[in-house]
Amino acid sequence: MRIVPISDLDADGLSDYARLTDVALRRVSEPEGGLYIAESHKVIARAIAAGHEPRSILLQERWLADVEPLLDRFPDVPVYVGNSDVLEKLTGYHMHRGALAALHRPALPDMATLLADASRVVILEDIVDHTNVGAIFRSVAGLGADAVLITPRCADPLYRRSVRVSMGTVLQVPWTRMPEWPDARRILDEAGFHVAALALDDRAIGLDEFAANPPERIAITLGAEGDGLSSQALDAADTTVMIPMLHGVDSLNVASASAVALWALRRS
Repeated sequence: MRIVPISDLDADGLSDYARLTDVALRRVSEPEGGLYIAESHKVIARAIAAGHEPRSILLQERWLADVEPLLDRFPDVPVYVGNSDVLEKLTGYHMHRGALAALHRPALPDMATLLADASRVVILEDIVDHTNVGAIFRSVAGLGADAVLITPRCADPLYRRSVRVSMGTVLQVPWTRMPEWPDARRILDEAGFHVAALALDDRAIGLDEFAANPPERIAITLGAEGDGLSSQALDAADTTVMIPMLHGVDSLNVASASAVALWALRRS
């Protein structure tokens, strides 16, 4: 490993970690596409296993042995080492998860390519809560959907909180940003997908009824907490589906709803 003891907090290689602003990392001009930060040995391992290239690692010396096997293919990647006080001063918070890695953002796949071999996908429309995005990705990974599509205004799945809540599954589930609805619906049609909008709507049928004879290829559309799906998303749907509820409760949190729908619509 290329171990670099931290002696100067203003060193060029440390700027990726200074104050840890995700928006700033996305906008850096080098490398093209920007960076994202992964927290903890487990998440860093999943990122590297998914083919993401690390730019650097930041940790306390006691975590070196854990990280060393991950960097066999990256001997030139700098591993910045400092004590807890130095790292807290650099990042602005206590690094209790052991290690951070700055990684190059991978190029997002084309939507049509992503759909080519899929039969179950989830569409996230304008969900801005990073915790919900991460939790939905975890449901997608655990319950067997093939990919996630997110709208232009949806929260970034590679935001640190999303990655953390997903337990790193945002690094293994294929995903991409989709165009606005008219174009996205055309691509879904060409790939043979039935679009099922999860919403409270007078036209909605129960999830159990829809799951009794499901289409071969399904795109489940989920909307933000509170506002729900837009009129464009509802117009683009072939079917509107609702989860039957009891005791006066009208709906679930969107992340919980995604898990229920994915389980009901799992492939036999």
